[in-house]
Amino acid sequence: MTDVSAVPGVTDGVLPAQCPSRTVLDHVTSKWGVLELLALSAGEHRWSELRRVVQGVSEKMLAQTLRTLAEDGFVEREAEPVIPPRVTYRLTARGRELADHLLPLMAWVSAHADEIVEGGKR
Repeated sequence: MTDVSAVPGVTDGVLPAQCPSRTVLDHVTSKWGVLELLALSAGEHRWSELRRVVQGVSEKMLAQTLRTLAEDGFVEREAEPVIPPRVTYRLTARGRELADHLLPLMAWVSAHADEIVEGGKR
């Protein structure tokens, strides 16, 4: 068993409620946050491309999640002053670093999802 005090973010054996890491985790580990970061890890996308790649996300959730990820410094938004507006999203250096950690997690989830959803145990 791992000593919990050795886990990053633990203070005196406790995961503090007021730790800023909880806010960051909330932003980047939400379903849409992870999926949008993974989509952008493949390269920049325009709004409509992201909607096609991240199937099932509503316009509201896409906008809200992209705004949050941009405010946190993971995503860069570039708007061109044309009609209709052309907006491109890409990962920042911080976002690429985060995506490098999310990709192995997503590979594991993908490899085990069917079994887990079916209730299998290993």
